[in-house]
Amino acid sequence: MKSIHAADIREWRNRNVVDFEGHKIGVLEAVYVDTATDESAMATVRIGLPTRQRLAFVPLGDAILGPDYVKVGYAKSLVKKAPSIGTDDILPAEGEEAIFQHYGMEYRPGAGGERQLARR
Repeated sequence: MKSIHAADIREWRNRNVVDFEGHKIGVLEAVYVDTATDESAMATVRIGLPTRQRLAFVPLGDAILGPDYVKVGYAKSLVKKAPSIGTDDILPAEGEEAIFQHYGMEYRPGAGGERQLARR
């Protein structure tokens, strides 16, 4: 098992995302990197019914790659309640902090207020 690097995301898009117990959450859509380190930090997971899908955010800190899935270190129920955006929407800068708070993580924007997350 290996961690996800932003450069590898093309090959992992549309793979199943499962929780730590193996329950399918949804499908990997995009990876967001930490702007301070350029390391993969969050992913968006396509969830919901085909006609009403949304992109929920989930941290990748504990994520591991299986042969055809990405396993995250969070329960399906927690991810389903996470802040989300529409499938064609962009994460607004003011929406970042709520994602980190949802998972009990520290939010660290740049010294000049720069965003912490950038989509790759």
